[in-house]
Amino acid sequence: MSNSTTESVRSGRKQRSRFATGTSPYLKSFKKISRWFSPTWLICIPLVAIIVLVWDGAAVAQHAFDLDEMDMSDPAVIKGILDTVFVFFCAVLVIFMNAGFAMVEAGFCRQKNAVNILAKNLIVFGIAVLAYWAVGFAFMYGATPGSPFIGMSGFFLASSDPATYGLDPFPGGLPISVAFLFQVAFAATAATIVSGTVAERIHFTSFIIFAFLLVAISYPITGHWVWAGGWLSDLPFGEDVGFHDFAGSTVVHSVGGWAALMGAAFLGPRLNKYPASGGVNAIPGHNMSIATLGCLILWIGWYGFNPGSELAADPNITFIALTTTLAASAGGVLATITSWVKDGKPDLSMVVNGILAGLVGITAGCDSIPYWGAVIVGAIAGVIVVFAVAFFDAIRIDDPVGALSVHLVNGIWGTIAVAIFGGANFLAQIVGILSIGGFTVAFSSIVWLLLKAILGIRVGAEEEMRGLDISEHGMEAYSGFVTETDTFSGGTVSPVSGSDVAGEV
Repeated sequence: MSNSTTESVRSGRKQRSRFATGTSPYLKSFKKISRWFSPTWLICIPLVAIIVLVWDGAAVAQHAFDLDEMDMSDPAVIKGILDTVFVFFCAVLVIFMNAGFAMVEAGFCRQKNAVNILAKNLIVFGIAVLAYWAVGFAFMYGATPGSPFIGMSGFFLASSDPATYGLDPFPGGLPISVAFLFQVAFAATAATIVSGTVAERIHFTSFIIFAFLLVAISYPITGHWVWAGGWLSDLPFGEDVGFHDFAGSTVVHSVGGWAALMGAAFLGPRLNKYPASGGVNAIPGHNMSIATLGCLILWIGWYGFNPGSELAADPNITFIALTTTLAASAGGVLATITSWVKDGKPDLSMVVNGILAGLVGITAGCDSIPYWGAVIVGAIAGVIVVFAVAFFDAIRIDDPVGALSVHLVNGIWGTIAVAIFGGANFLAQIVGILSIGGFTVAFSSIVWLLLKAILGIRVGAEEEMRGLDISEHGMEAYSGFVTETDTFSGGTVSPVSGSDVAGEV
């Protein structure tokens, strides 16, 4: 045997020996990588690869617009492109409202919970997008096959046929992609409303699970009833037909409010909010500057919310924008006056919530209520929100940011107002409010109770007193700054140690 042949045989034996004994550099690398992942994760890798391959094929079909075949001088094509750009711009405005919600909620709550609040408001949009993409959009707008109760087609946005989602082909209708972007921004808003009401005492995990289920199941079903040809959109009462909620006073805001109400009820109030001796302890927010800025962001974002619901760039969008502006202005002014008369001082938090209440109130009828009616709707919303805050305190429902007063109560008011000022049928509006509210309360109660039984929904007393930033996230929003202490059981509790400190600080 030649020397070269001998060396080749020896090399082969060494290679086989390394594979047999597990000393191959390839196996060593695999073993090292496998230590980083559990068996469950390793099993998921091929499954993810299969899903990616399958949906990549679907994605190619969905983006099959061939603009070269379109006559760009055709007025219909130009109008279709203009509508698409307009709705996309409005979708971005509504998505940016998440920043406003985060700032209002963080500002109205204590600094020891700021990280938790910001994390919830940021992650809830990502959760909403995935939930709505997977099943929510199909439940809400799936048209073939569908029913007056729920849509059942087009899951995972797998269909490239606009008719699957009740859309006309482009340019007569919007592309599926932009229709989804606009609608998912609304869906996320419903979940974000819940965040404020359950703030400062809920487990992060329980909240994100609830938000996923709300956007995936509950919100799309009731939305289908109104906006996708469901049974509420076709209620014959006399000459008027159907429940009217143009941009979501009930479909979005009251749904979020009902879900938040049940969450607050099952959670219970924050520690020391309602002493056993009676009365209400005010727990002021830590940053009214950021809350005010958040309110202005929401106001601007509403110009995507309401005019965007026209789903076309036509002259009516300016009418809608103006009714929206008048209602918000009247809400802020009347809330200021009401709180001034009621409590002796003009309360900035009521100014903020009065503006938001006016915006929620006009949302259902911004397309049909005249200018003078918009002023009245907003003014009444501004008065209602002040007394609604006191009402929820009276029944010991702790709502740190006033979301129930803004979104639930004034969502109901705004929906009724369309019958008073906008010509909608009063009976249809009441049926819509009660049916959507009843379904949301039932669904939310079941989910909250299951979460409470399986995971627990409320943090422990010591964790709550220290703050959710530390207990839930292990970090602080204002590291290096002096943090506040909290009055509890006649003394104070350090947010760092949780130990009792004599006296009050």
